[in-house]
Amino acid sequence: MNKDNIIIPLDVPSLEDAIALVKKLPEVSFWKVGLELFVSTGGDILKYLKDENKKIFLDLKFHDIPNTVKSATKSALKYEVDLLTLHATAGREALTAAKEVVKESASPMKLLAISVLTSINSRQLALDLKIPLELPEYALNNALMARECGIDGAVCSPQEARKLKEVCGDDFILVCPGVRPEWAVTGDQQRVMTPKQAFAEGADYLVIGRPITQAENPVLAWEKVIAEI
Repeated sequence: MNKDNIIIPLDVPSLEDAIALVKKLPEVSFWKVGLELFVSTGGDILKYLKDENKKIFLDLKFHDIPNTVKSATKSALKYEVDLLTLHATAGREALTAAKEVVKESASPMKLLAISVLTSINSRQLALDLKIPLELPEYALNNALMARECGIDGAVCSPQEARKLKEVCGDDFILVCPGVRPEWAVTGDQQRVMTPKQAFAEGADYLVIGRPITQAENPVLAWEKVIAEI
């Protein structure tokens, strides 16, 4: 694994803030654009990243009725991003519809299913969401369903990565948030692991945000993460 397998989230509120962060970390090749920034800037941030020859993880987590997920996926194709997310819990029909749209377009964009949000812990899964399965089993079931629908990979906690690789196969892309270097604070992520451990467990890409972007010296923090892996 190398620095191209580290995805940095642009969790900032404006286009100006996003551009400033990208310029601050010129060695970063892969950036994540989530709901906050996309709602704020629309496609402007994606165009900027494309013009800078950056790879893009568009993390919008589509979760709606099948026809809406299909239409939204079709609309996302114009941005020519590398990765796009949708919730596995949208169901088989929605997942299959999204994959068919991508396949028909011959786009290289990969679809990733959200297995379980990394902010959710076992207690919340059982008490708040009333899911009777253990968290690892629930994540595996969602990823397996996504695989059966033709989805290219999943977003999962590093704790679930090894089992998902074993069951879903080496070509099933795993993107893992909830990754924190040993020197960083955990924050609101409930299930975390260090970068080196996460790659060892089977992660293909890591999403590492606050330990780098909110560091006193983001460049130094980035270099420390790269040295760690």
